Amino acid sequence: MFETLSEKLGSALGDLRKKGRLDDEAISRAMREIRLALLEADVNLGIVRDFVARVRERAVGEEVLKSLTPGQQVVKVVHDELAELMGNASAGLALGKFTVVLLAGLQGSGKTTAAAKLALALRKQGRKPGLVAADLQRPAAIDQLEQLGRQIDVPVFRTDTADPVEAAATGVARAREAGLDTVIVDTAGRHQVDAELMDELVHVRDAVMPMNVLLVLDAMTGQEAVNVAQAFEERVAFDGVLLTKLDGDARGGAALSVRAITGKPIMFVSTGEKLGDLEQFHPDRMASRILGMGDVLTLIERAEQAASDDEQAEMEARLRKGQFTFDDFLRSFAMLRRMGPLQGVLKMIPGLGQQLDGLDVDEVRLKRVEAIVHSMTPAERSRPHLIDGRRRQRIARGSGTSVEQVNQLLEGRKMMERMLKNLAKGKLPSLPGAPQPARSATKRKKSKRKAGRR
Repeated sequence: MFETLSEKLGSALGDLRKKGRLDDEAISRAMREIRLALLEADVNLGIVRDFVARVRERAVGEEVLKSLTPGQQVVKVVHDELAELMGNASAGLALGKFTVVLLAGLQGSGKTTAAAKLALALRKQGRKPGLVAADLQRPAAIDQLEQLGRQIDVPVFRTDTADPVEAAATGVARAREAGLDTVIVDTAGRHQVDAELMDELVHVRDAVMPMNVLLVLDAMTGQEAVNVAQAFEERVAFDGVLLTKLDGDARGGAALSVRAITGKPIMFVSTGEKLGDLEQFHPDRMASRILGMGDVLTLIERAEQAASDDEQAEMEARLRKGQFTFDDFLRSFAMLRRMGPLQGVLKMIPGLGQQLDGLDVDEVRLKRVEAIVHSMTPAERSRPHLIDGRRRQRIARGSGTSVEQVNQLLEGRKMMERMLKNLAKGKLPSLPGAPQPARSATKRKKSKRKAGRR
């Protein structure tokens, strides 16, 4: 979502990073480019003006100009101000012994799917969530919620009534009787903000008395999302925002503007189509991602969620021994896939985001590699040295690839295993063009004698 903004801010700050001293001209040029980058990202004009003014004020202060690396200090100032713009501190749900969460938003913002994603996230935290179907406007909304509930093994409460207030209140009461501790109420939406929608939401809110009211906003709508947030805040007084479709090609204006306009934090962001693709929003981490600094903490959290403690321990033990079979490849590949789209995962590694600019991870090629491995027998996967010429031909036929592609994969695995064995022995792999370690005098004399004999 923030790729264009990240690229433009990186360009604006790139020259400053290299400068040992800063002058007014360099700072003015950078501020102008930052202003344009934010406006193109569909950030509110007033917010852009205030943001640039604060950055400029700090950039020309003694703290920056008298530092050893003024250019890097300006980047830090921009990072801090971006984090402040989006809320600075992370915000979460207020949870008690019995918690009701009310979801509000326009039709098409993704409320129903967001409700299921939130329920799954809460269940992973040890809560006992349930879903209440109170969207009686959209055809098949209740059926969709029930289907999602079955997928994540979370109960869905529905009632045969045409009154959304009664449906919500009855569903919450039944969830309480069932011994659940968290209830998420999926309400109806409209194509636009109107009095009927707001009145209905107010009545539902008063009936279920939620501890949390979350406004579900579609990030793809840009500045319009901010206008919607303002309208809801005037009538419903929500506690936080759940931003959907953050993985789309929106320009980022909603994420950067909604907190500053409404004063309400973004609590969660939906980062993909899968039900597990919901993250708590961390402003400082998002600022780091926007500026191409990576996001190690989120990467670690995703890795921990993708693999159990036993899987991590087993994999670490094998890697320490320098072992890397094709079974290990399949396990590590499955873990990576559970962490999300590979391109997004790689960009969380500090410094790697800029290296990947313009580079698309070829999912087709990755699936081809997976097909080759699946075409091997269990014995071949665990003992790759068994794979001779005839077996390579069979594997190529079974995977729909060529013998050359099978050979490339086998060579790649050998290189990986050699590298792991060297790392296990404490040896670092030599990089092309890197200076070689100095040879001892004895070795130099031996090499000279050999040269003389030749």
